[in-house]
Amino acid sequence: MVDKRMPNWLLFAIPSFIWGTTWLVIKYQLGSVRPEVSVAYRFGSASLVLFAWCLWRRVSLRFDRRAHAAFLLLGFLQYTLNYVLVYLSERSITSGLLAVIFVLIVAWNVLGERVLFGKPLPLPLLAGAALGILGVTLMFWPEVRDYHAGAGVSGLLLAVLATLAASAASLWAQRVYARGSAVVPSTAWAMLYGTLLVAAYCQIRGLPFALDVSPAYLGSLAYLALFGSVIAFISYLTLLKRVGAARAGYTAAVIPVLAMLVSTVFEGYRWSWLSSVGMTLALTGSLWTLREKQLATRPVTR
Repeated sequence: MVDKRMPNWLLFAIPSFIWGTTWLVIKYQLGSVRPEVSVAYRFGSASLVLFAWCLWRRVSLRFDRRAHAAFLLLGFLQYTLNYVLVYLSERSITSGLLAVIFVLIVAWNVLGERVLFGKPLPLPLLAGAALGILGVTLMFWPEVRDYHAGAGVSGLLLAVLATLAASAASLWAQRVYARGSAVVPSTAWAMLYGTLLVAAYCQIRGLPFALDVSPAYLGSLAYLALFGSVIAFISYLTLLKRVGAARAGYTAAVIPVLAMLVSTVFEGYRWSWLSSVGMTLALTGSLWTLREKQLATRPVTR
């Protein structure tokens, strides 16, 4: 699916651009169809595309039980919990703000690597993580201050929980791919398991599997499934395997900028001095943390 000769800069640019726009496109999924059902449609479609590609290219889809257990957990964290929370949060906050909140993944990854893998926490790493959290807090301070008047706080809490789920998924994916699992077939299985878990949740809750046949819904679903799920994820995960999570993680600094620009144009987001300072701090903290992580993983040369 990804040409082995494809340069790293292109693998970086593809998910950065696509994920910078998908935050807005998700808005067109929020209507008569429940958000949880839309998530099932999105990743169910994406997994079918990946399975079809594997069969066409005769890529093996066979894994042992241990691998399938790992894919099941990855599917739950990434494609069930994370995205259901994302879709629910977008009902009350703008897509650009949601993208900025996801800068927090960088901070959670730093702490998670310390807890799970015993990696050290140098002061610059902690400072960058704290700066990112401060920046996001400043951007949402009006909603937090006016808690009883604004509906954005509930969306903020859901979004923060989504970042925790996404971070856990990233940390777990490091272990999955460290075992040598191929990107495309493992992603296909993880998306399928995530879809089945969302569908089971919808069935238990009695959520109807309705389908909006409007061009806006079907078009946004196709874009999210093919571009936002298949092409973006495969490009990013391939880049991650090539250069490591630290360098691939620089997408976290590019995506919010694109998303905020898109939100400003299409959602009428109004900038204030507080939101401008907050976004600057969030991106600065993200870059600082990622830079320190990259330096920390470099081998010492003599």
